[in-house]
Amino acid sequence: MTDITRKRVVVTGVGAITPIGNTATEYWEGLLSGRNGIDYITFFDASRHDCRIAGEVKNFDPHDYLERKEAKRMDRFAQFGVAGAKQAISDAQLVINDLNAEQVGVMIGSGVGGIKVLEDQQTVYLDRGPDRCSPFMIPMMIANMAAGLTAIHTGAKGPNSCAVTACAAGSNAIGDAFRLIQTGYAQAMICGGAEAAVTPLSMAGFAACKALSFRNDDPAHACRPFDRTRDGFVLGEGSGILILEELQHAISRGAHIYAEMIGYGMTCDAYHITSPVPGGLGAARAIELALKDAGLTAEQISYINAHGTSTPANDSTETSAIKKALGEHAYKVAISSTKSMTGHLLGGSGGIEAVATVLAIANDQIPPTINLENPDPECDLDYVPNSSRAQKVEVALSNSFGFGGHNVTLVFKKYL
Repeated sequence: MTDITRKRVVVTGVGAITPIGNTATEYWEGLLSGRNGIDYITFFDASRHDCRIAGEVKNFDPHDYLERKEAKRMDRFAQFGVAGAKQAISDAQLVINDLNAEQVGVMIGSGVGGIKVLEDQQTVYLDRGPDRCSPFMIPMMIANMAAGLTAIHTGAKGPNSCAVTACAAGSNAIGDAFRLIQTGYAQAMICGGAEAAVTPLSMAGFAACKALSFRNDDPAHACRPFDRTRDGFVLGEGSGILILEELQHAISRGAHIYAEMIGYGMTCDAYHITSPVPGGLGAARAIELALKDAGLTAEQISYINAHGTSTPANDSTETSAIKKALGEHAYKVAISSTKSMTGHLLGGSGGIEAVATVLAIANDQIPPTINLENPDPECDLDYVPNSSRAQKVEVALSNSFGFGGHNVTLVFKKYL
């Protein structure tokens, strides 16, 4: 794509439902203070599970955003998606009406969609028979419904889709929305990720593949990215949504601009269904492609919001990828994993982490990696341990990697 064809894209609104706060403001304040959202599971009896901890969203009332009948016909992940989108639209003061509806689209990714509905309806099927299954099972379960229902509830008639690329889904959705605005297919996009997978079967499945932390005796310290005692990720839930707009469209309506989005890189390891390729070669290529897309050099990067899952394989591999992509400058970049506070939202993680990245740029504040007490010798970069940092943030990356070998890097910069 040549510079002549590229339209500039800016971030004008943010919304977040997370384990540490149910608005973007609460979420950001929680990140800077090092608030921990991980505790024992309350949604179901987890006493038989190897992992009994998660980052649950607390005090979320879908009726703050939806009529009771509407909320009842949505899986929790879709409720999160619609709620986050409504927050972001309100924050952007974006009015969607008959004049612009066809130029406003929605891209909200999800890793597993309505898994709670699927589990519940399987129980109904086994206990009561096929005739008792809900007619809303399928539309509540399918992963595109956060995007579809957001359009229904906001009137956005432009491009609408759902990335389903495991833990990279939210970032893919934002990147794809960015491309649509760049190339003139939309003036504004509601984009991000949503997930609600703290369920019995989901927890059992992730535990069976040895992905989760089993630090049940100490939930607050279970998620410890880049620490040598890390033993797996902690599942979280929620949504993170951005409003992306074409620059002139945003200026014409006097919108507040948080940051500019300038790059998107994605690759595939083509290696293994769950493990990253050794040395982080695929992730490094995603970073390199994103920088090339943005027209930047490694030396211009101020901050990286890392994927940083707290699994033994991810953190050392991501460290290697950052070193390969940025060279010696890797040692000069501030890096943090906000998953240390929220847990891993799977397809929702790219959404809330993009929100954190944008707010870091807007506020010149870098959130910490909490629980980093015993640094892994293989993870020897600046991970902003345990306390937030006031620092000028000119350009920032947000990394997301997913099962299946998906690698995504987003690039944002201060709007000038």
